[in-house]
Amino acid sequence: MKNRITGRSAFLALLKDEGVTHLFGNPGTTELPIMHALKDHPDLTYVMAMQESLVVAMADGFSRASGKLVACNVHVAPGLGNAMGSLYNASFTGTPLILTAGQQEQGHGLTEPVLYGPLVQMATPLVKWAVEVTRLEDLPRIVRRAAKIATTPPTGPVFISLPGDILNSEAGIELGRSTRIDTRVRPSEDSLKALAARILKAERPVVVVGDEIVKSDALREAADLAETLGCPAWQSPTPFGSHFLSESPSFMGAIARLQKVARDVLAPHDLLIALGGDPLRMSVYSEVDPLPDGLSIVQVGLVDSDLARNYGAEIAVKADVKETLRALVPALREAGGGALETRAKQGLAALSTKNWAAKRKALVEQISKASQTSPIDPDWLALQVVEAMPDNAILVDEGLTSSRQIIALRAHRDRYGYHALASGGIGWGLPAAVGVSLANPQRPVVCYSGDGSSMYSIQSLWTAANHKLPLTFVIVNNGGYRIIKQRLLAFHGDDHYVGMDFIDPPVDFTGVARSLGLEAIRITDPQELKGVMKSAFSRPGAKLIEVVVSNSVN
Repeated sequence: MKNRITGRSAFLALLKDEGVTHLFGNPGTTELPIMHALKDHPDLTYVMAMQESLVVAMADGFSRASGKLVACNVHVAPGLGNAMGSLYNASFTGTPLILTAGQQEQGHGLTEPVLYGPLVQMATPLVKWAVEVTRLEDLPRIVRRAAKIATTPPTGPVFISLPGDILNSEAGIELGRSTRIDTRVRPSEDSLKALAARILKAERPVVVVGDEIVKSDALREAADLAETLGCPAWQSPTPFGSHFLSESPSFMGAIARLQKVARDVLAPHDLLIALGGDPLRMSVYSEVDPLPDGLSIVQVGLVDSDLARNYGAEIAVKADVKETLRALVPALREAGGGALETRAKQGLAALSTKNWAAKRKALVEQISKASQTSPIDPDWLALQVVEAMPDNAILVDEGLTSSRQIIALRAHRDRYGYHALASGGIGWGLPAAVGVSLANPQRPVVCYSGDGSSMYSIQSLWTAANHKLPLTFVIVNNGGYRIIKQRLLAFHGDDHYVGMDFIDPPVDFTGVARSLGLEAIRITDPQELKGVMKSAFSRPGAKLIEVVVSNSVN
């Protein structure tokens, strides 16, 4: 005989069985059945955020910092609407996330009551799968399928609409079992031979890496490839994670998201080896194409849409990056023999004066010249943040213009040590940092955010304080939207900045932080930076450091 269970309790039991440990949410009337059932599931931690966009961003951060499936629950049509910007971010990064929303009872929804909306239609453009439960007996199959779809590459969010009558009804149902599809596939022997032969044929190859390096845990393997070839390796122009080991002698940094710069970087090479991502995703339009004429591409990854997205690939292999490199690198060494080894040594020697480590040393010397500058120079602030952080700290970066040198200053050493804004939809950083900290309670987390970005999601500070997280927010206060000013000046030659300042009145970030339960301090003296931050980063609890920096546009 099947066990009788309510829809609300079955839903939570299914999430837990799928590996979900935290449910991120903001409760409304149609979510009350779930809130009612939580008392029977004390091992599922409920994380409340004060607006639905923050709910999804926190879940996004948790997943990006753990690689795990996450779940979040928002409130009917307006709540889902609030969440759409963060859902766009999660879709961009392929976050395996189950998003649910309470829906009015079936039949009652037909009357179009207050707050009603077609939830499935609303969510569909941004998720891999969207569905509404219409029978309690279907709930297990739907949740199981949602988890499978979300976690199967290309990973990404899914959406489930939960009508109130489904959650409150009771039936004898089987909960089924969880399924994960193992996609850690390697290419065929023929494909590996062809790939190795093409790479060895190249005289001046270059490696460009993307986010699948993190998802497949292939940091070491990617570095082994570049070092075996003695060629430079770059992060793609959307460097939102720890996509390469910075201290590898092959690492050059991130390609700038500017078409001419990217083209100049790639021009000396005769083969682009793209690993785990679109190698040339740009931002602002330019007449210049980032891919030099005649440059061939070979590409490896599991995300179909990234393979030959904008440029045809001579060889495109749909396979797990780590498993492919585990087989490819030994094949290259065997086929290349002593000649490849000699070439690699020469190549790495040539890179030693211009790789990431060499450029970092020169950059630190340059930035240090501004150590006494007042107002504080943003690059000096970034250096002090990096140097004050504990070795095991995680950095969440949404500093935009103020963090332009972060990747050049802080080494990627593990796949979950760095997380940055990916899609361009600002306001992600503060709530994502809360999720990152919840996923890594034993590691201090530093959130480095611009003042404009932080005001999109400032309520996140309360959740950090509520959970007593080892999380420090560094808010860079330049009094406005500096990046928009820069672009208005660069693209239009106009320095009349309308709607780009918030200095009359100024925002009191320390006052806001204290009102939301955080310890807070404001810094204007460049010499106080490292000491204050080193102390804050090493102490428990949630804290905010507001740093007033120069509001110079250039």
